[in-house]
Amino acid sequence: MADQSTQSIEVDAPPERVLAVIADFPAYPEWAKQVRETEVLSSDGDGRAKQVKLTLDAGPIKDVYTLEYDWDADGHGVSWHLVKGQMQKAQDGRYHLEPAGNGTKVTYTLSVELVLPMIGLLRRKAEKMVMDTALKELKRRVEDLG
Repeated sequence: MADQSTQSIEVDAPPERVLAVIADFPAYPEWAKQVRETEVLSSDGDGRAKQVKLTLDAGPIKDVYTLEYDWDADGHGVSWHLVKGQMQKAQDGRYHLEPAGNGTKVTYTLSVELVLPMIGLLRRKAEKMVMDTALKELKRRVEDLG
């Protein structure tokens, strides 16, 4: 797997509320600008999404892909990996949540490998842009629902 990129943000809400927004895949198109459509394909024994099909439209990058999620038993986060994609060969990601003062520190780790080769520097720059946007949109959504 390629190198990972990591970014963090502080959200003014408890970890449970942040995780609830992350887990609400049907609502993603309402707040995650680049996600056009989501479909939960399967759920785990606790009713949380196990496999989710996402339709992404990020300008020049358009993709339909399926991710499989693994929810932390302690409620501190979720990790995922690519099951199937058109533009991606691999994707591994994770949201890790930890209490920080009256809120939550959300750390997002992402590694994406595209079908078409991309220079490492450009790939990391694209990952950082995706992560920055995702974290800011997540923060806004959680705090707006507060």
